[in-house]
Amino acid sequence: MYPDDFYYTKDHEWIQVKGNIATIGITDFAQKQLGDVVYVELPGKGTQLGFHQTIGVIESVKAVSDVYSPVSGEVVEVNDGLNGSPELVNQDPHGKGWFLRLKLKDEAELEKLMPAAEYEKFLEGIEE
Repeated sequence: MYPDDFYYTKDHEWIQVKGNIATIGITDFAQKQLGDVVYVELPGKGTQLGFHQTIGVIESVKAVSDVYSPVSGEVVEVNDGLNGSPELVNQDPHGKGWFLRLKLKDEAELEKLMPAAEYEKFLEGIEE
């Protein structure tokens, strides 16, 4: 169900790394828990983010939640498409609903994250 080439956090963020660039978003589980997303606030390009630092806010019809950076690095791109279409987070959370791209600062931080199989086991414990 969850892409194998992604890493996951216990806060339900995902990260996909290509070279030294990491794309970050929230998982399908997270978007289902939130319900219809109506607004996403993200940092600007050039922002330096630390490991597990708040990167922004996601607002849905049910709640307002912080989103955290799974790794540290510099924001090199933000998904501007979410400004006009925040529902992309619900429609395609692991694709078009991505939040931002970071230039990785410390690749070793990836070892603190869960591969897909481990994340799915983690979810089984929550959903029971």
